[in-house]
Amino acid sequence: MPEMRFQIEWPDGAKELCYSPSLVIKDYFTPGERYTLADFVDKSREALQIASDRVQAKFGMPCSLALGQLRRIETTATQYADLTDPEVQVVAFLE
Repeated sequence: MPEMRFQIEWPDGAKELCYSPSLVIKDYFTPGERYTLADFVDKSREALQIASDRVQAKFGMPCSLALGQLRRIETTATQYADLTDPEVQVVAFLE
């Protein structure tokens, strides 16, 4: 499966390199675009679950890296939940 990484910028300017075991992430995000925190988390959840499901269909087990990445996104997002209108920018796709 073609895996990829995508760089994001959190509301405080911190950058993070994220992992997806599938290119499906491209169906959910556009480099340079900003997403509300809630929308970013929701789209990440859906895309990374699909990616993990694709791994499970091919190899018989879900992708622990994709699910771990999702947990990191969800956990980090809680740090910004109290900000007024927090946004996350998808900076780039790295294939």
